[in-house]
Amino acid sequence: MSSSPRGAIWTSAIVALVLTLVPLPGWLTILRPDFLVLVVFYWSVQTPRSVGVGFGWICGMLLDAFQGPVLGEHALAVALVAYLAVREHQRIRTKPLLQQALVLLAVLVLYEFVLWAIDGWSGHPLTTPLRWVPALTGALLWPLVAGVLAQSYRLRA
Repeated sequence: MSSSPRGAIWTSAIVALVLTLVPLPGWLTILRPDFLVLVVFYWSVQTPRSVGVGFGWICGMLLDAFQGPVLGEHALAVALVAYLAVREHQRIRTKPLLQQALVLLAVLVLYEFVLWAIDGWSGHPLTTPLRWVPALTGALLWPLVAGVLAQSYRLRA
């Protein structure tokens, strides 16, 4: 097994970006988790030496290029997620998936808060309370996402 699963990391990031950008019906868009943030969190916890704040920043900039009202807002928020995941990777990695999902819920709420604050400071409309739903759906889908990403790494290794 290689020490750096770069192929699996970048493939999963691209797939997550596509899943984030695919148009969905309105009610389903509200429920869509932040797939790219989940992928950055997973790889930052599992391979902190290969993935980190720089990877989070790049993924966030890609997200900003496609859908960010302010260039750099997603980059800052995703880099913060990556920083927290790398900093606490040993504690998070040893927890069962349910506890990891609770940690992830807190991180996703922080991610949404950073986006909400930047939107407010930059004069963009502060959306409805439904903007917080993706944090909950991301935490609920965490066991599935973690399983799929772990399997993708095993298949490439």
